[in-house]
Amino acid sequence: MSIRQADISGKSPARRVAWAVGRIKLRPETINRIRQSSTEKGDALQLARVGGVIGAKQTPVLLPLCHPLKLEHVEVSETVGEDFVEIAVKVVAHEKTGVEMEALTAVAAALLNVWDVVKQYEKDAEGQYPTTEIYGVRVVSKVKSVEAPSTP
Repeated sequence: MSIRQADISGKSPARRVAWAVGRIKLRPETINRIRQSSTEKGDALQLARVGGVIGAKQTPVLLPLCHPLKLEHVEVSETVGEDFVEIAVKVVAHEKTGVEMEALTAVAAALLNVWDVVKQYEKDAEGQYPTTEIYGVRVVSKVKSVEAPSTP
């Protein structure tokens, strides 16, 4: 069987919204550094937000069967817990196909940016990451809204 992109040529554009989340488990000491913005590389949460937006926009480059979409809104937010950072992303577009892959890619990119900023604090004596983990990356919800045509 060959690999091919889905044919969406017969579909009509609709408002598409997707929400995705994921977490990175970190040492409590690392969480304190994030809360205090005292990481050597800078503000991990600000970089996660920017990295998430870029990740959403670059989805068709990373996932070659995804259609390039005109994203109208990407919102990246975070929650900092005692031993984790949770990233939540909302993506909106008026398109012929859904935006859940863009939301998932945004979450993954944001979490990887957090890891990159804090990796020096997460390594053990052998340079390994015994407790650091990205987990729970999933689509929370997706919505397709067909809007009624405007009347003259």
